[in-house]
Amino acid sequence: MIVAVTGSSGYIGGQVALKLSDSGHTVVGIDRRPCPTHLTCFEHVIEEDFANEEVLKFISGGNIDAIVHCAGTSLVGPSMMNPQEYYHNNTVKTLALLDTIVKNSIKTRIIFSSSAAVYGIPIMVPCSEVDPCEPISPYGESKLAIEWALRSYHNAYGLDYVAFRYFNAAGADSQGRHGQEPGATHIIARALESVKNQSGFALYGNNYETADGTCIRDYVHVEDIADAHVAALDKTVLSGVYNLGTNQGTSNLEVIHKVAQVAGVNIAVELKARREGDPSTLTAESIKFQAATAWQPKYVLQDIIQHAWNWYNR
Repeated sequence: MIVAVTGSSGYIGGQVALKLSDSGHTVVGIDRRPCPTHLTCFEHVIEEDFANEEVLKFISGGNIDAIVHCAGTSLVGPSMMNPQEYYHNNTVKTLALLDTIVKNSIKTRIIFSSSAAVYGIPIMVPCSEVDPCEPISPYGESKLAIEWALRSYHNAYGLDYVAFRYFNAAGADSQGRHGQEPGATHIIARALESVKNQSGFALYGNNYETADGTCIRDYVHVEDIADAHVAALDKTVLSGVYNLGTNQGTSNLEVIHKVAQVAGVNIAVELKARREGDPSTLTAESIKFQAATAWQPKYVLQDIIQHAWNWYNR
């Protein structure tokens, strides 16, 4: 297939592009940032915002079999301080992309990067796709708004879509081809950078309603997430929303201890106040997508941290 990937210079978009290319697909990258030199998997790259007129005109050509839409703004904390950016980048611009597809009757499948943030404070864990969505951050709200639009456009116009609710994407390409950029905000990346840079590590909150007082999250390898996108190209996968996670929760303290073990050092932890918008526990039930495909997470936390550490020390 010919597959366009928005946000193709980013962490998840770049990994998805690699896996698509590995699987024999032709990949077109779309990103307003330059393509990293280590990503050589693209047939063509358009260095523009995905909602730019040039990109929308390219999409209107109708020669794209699928669009993997990874572009957007993706942090809970900053969304609380600057919601306008999140609603504009994630919601308004994506609606322009969907409107282009519908207006031009383009027969393409769109695979949308949603987020576990749509659940807010979950009523129970692990989260299931049928659970209520009550996001507690503008980031989560901006993603949920597009999920609603996708469902409505599917019902009214026959738009073909899959929306993936990512839980905590982590790790790096197992072959060392791609990983997170310096300064990434996710805990595993921050902990590894603190080791590499011999700097302190900030732990946000130790008074959550968990066994050790720190947040519990479901860490899923970025390569497993990329494999799910390849599987979602199969049109036998029904339009709808799917969780991507492992059904395993790991606390922040457990992550720090595992990072220290992999890196072979002690990590100096500086305790800071908990952040607004962070639920205590967030883990995923992914049996819906596993039932629809042969997809299964291959990697465990040890692999995730080791692959990320390899990337930082390449």
